[in-house]
Amino acid sequence: MKLEVLDINGKGLGREVELSSDVFGLELKENHEHVVYLAVKQYLAHQRQGTHKSKERAEIAGSTRKLHRQKGTGGARKGSIKNPLFRGGGRVFGPRPRNYGIKLNKKVSRLARKAALSNKAQDNRILVVEDLKFDAAKTKNYIKFLEALNIANKKSLLLVDAPVAPAAPKAPRLQKGRGRKAAQQKEFNQAYVADLKAYEATVAEYEKTLEEQDKVYDALYTNVALSARNLSQADVINARDLNVYETMNAECLVITESALAAITALLTK
Repeated sequence: MKLEVLDINGKGLGREVELSSDVFGLELKENHEHVVYLAVKQYLAHQRQGTHKSKERAEIAGSTRKLHRQKGTGGARKGSIKNPLFRGGGRVFGPRPRNYGIKLNKKVSRLARKAALSNKAQDNRILVVEDLKFDAAKTKNYIKFLEALNIANKKSLLLVDAPVAPAAPKAPRLQKGRGRKAAQQKEFNQAYVADLKAYEATVAEYEKTLEEQDKVYDALYTNVALSARNLSQADVINARDLNVYETMNAECLVITESALAAITALLTK
């Protein structure tokens, strides 16, 4: 399946991209529906905080003395004021903090994302645009972008490929050994000092690279995401964070060229 690449103004650029049949061309069956259901169930389960808690009988502050004698009063027998039947007493089998998350196999999760993308492709609800770059976070710019694509009144999801930050350099470790001679340990110490100086120079270069990377990240992802944050029917996510729930919840998927390549590489491993 081929789609024309559009620019930020909604006009064709005169080139097409091929959607991978392994990712966007699955023949949907009943088992795919169940896999999508499991992925959505996992996503919603992970949204629950699980911090609910109520005090049980042993956690209530109060006296434990017996309120009155066991027999002869004509009333029911009572043990203490913390009885669950009393107002202010402990709760029986109350909720406790727990993790609602469920496990999903990697292959099942990958298949669910493929099924969701294939469903959107079959319904012609996928648009491919050139890589976006916003110099500032402005909602009106994102609204103009949606109006140019004729999806301003639809629930849309934009997938972008956010750049990955470079890995931080590892600090050298001082080697200490038992039973070494003083001369040998001195050589190790000198080597460590040399490695430490080289590490400090590498850290300085890494910090400069990180500052430049932050500017690129802001232009390609942060500013775009902030521009769509105030729009109730528009959302922006990183291609590596693609999930089934948001994919199925959107009426139209807008994918940048770099994000399309990232999704294809991610789901065809």
